[in-house]
Amino acid sequence: MSLAAQLKAKLEAAFAPLHCEVHCESHQHHVPVGSEMHFRVVLVSDSFIATSKIKRHQQVYALLAEEMAGPIHALALHLFTPQEWAGHAPESPPCLGAKKS
Repeated sequence: MSLAAQLKAKLEAAFAPLHCEVHCESHQHHVPVGSEMHFRVVLVSDSFIATSKIKRHQQVYALLAEEMAGPIHALALHLFTPQEWAGHAPESPPCLGAKKS
């Protein structure tokens, strides 16, 4: 099972989301082919109602602490309540790091 699939399973079990996307964006960065290090998460859950955006991020980071200490290098989080969800989240900007050769 890919790391993206593992992350999605953990998020779904913890937050019972109405919508959950986990995208591996490592291919957009200067990393070895096949790497799973950079991720974008879009999560819509009732669990975030009456919770600040900072607290939401803290909840996800706590859940994924093991992965954050290991294979994950970057994690873009887009966390919404059902009322906030407009059906889409911002795309990640292009990598401004080292250029691929």
